[in-house]
Amino acid sequence: MITLRSILVTCLLCLVIGHANAESIDINAADASTIAATITGIGPARAEAIVAYREANGPFASVDDLVLVKGIGGATLEKNRSKLTVDKR
Repeated sequence: MITLRSILVTCLLCLVIGHANAESIDINAADASTIAATITGIGPARAEAIVAYREANGPFASVDDLVLVKGIGGATLEKNRSKLTVDKR
């Protein structure tokens, strides 16, 4: 019985962790606080830079364009790619 309980707890934890990691954001619509909370390696100042870049240059055409923001490199983009979307309205 203990083994079954351990298996159930482990499965539940995997589901919760998987759901938390599944959160994605539209970088053309998200505010700075959402960006900072969702993108690993991006703090409040860099999140504000993303919003400022978007306001100055228009919406991002693709997730890859995020590297056009000063201070965001390819490693950060790749680490977060699965969480990012771009709505091309």
